[in-house]
Amino acid sequence: MFKKYLFFTNVGISITLSATGDVIQQRYDIMRNRDVKWDKTRTFNMSVSGLTVGILCHHLYKYMDRTFPGRTLSTVMKKVVIDQLVSSPLCIGLFFITLAFLEGSSVDEFVAEVRQKGWRLYFADCAIWPPAQTVNFYLVPPHFRVLYDNTISLGFDVYFSYVKNKLPLENTVISDGS
Repeated sequence: MFKKYLFFTNVGISITLSATGDVIQQRYDIMRNRDVKWDKTRTFNMSVSGLTVGILCHHLYKYMDRTFPGRTLSTVMKKVVIDQLVSSPLCIGLFFITLAFLEGSSVDEFVAEVRQKGWRLYFADCAIWPPAQTVNFYLVPPHFRVLYDNTISLGFDVYFSYVKNKLPLENTVISDGS
């Protein structure tokens, strides 16, 4: 599973944990407000974002392992810096792009959401991922990296769901294209 079918395993884990993070967030919302109902479409959309981000992460990790083989402190730090400065913005961007497409958002709505919410996700990312990825790249065998990453990411997926679905966009003028 983690060798012969690594790609499918990694993507499957990403889909499952993205959906689970959304279900946890929605369950919390339902407990706080009994009038709220589970939004299956939202969970499906979050699952699809897990698919797209999972594919990207699988290939980024393989690329970093090929480009920077080994587990020396210097190699690990290079991977952590690349993960934080390249991979994280790509993953956050892909998350918003995927959901904007699935939700039928306009380009203006997409840009407004990224501007207002993307920085929140990136700053939270900066607090969590550098130490987590240091452990990942130093101690975790390559074929278990996405599993480790997604295990840590479950809490982050709950936060992604919260930021995406519960934080309202500030008053932004969105043109209708005319």
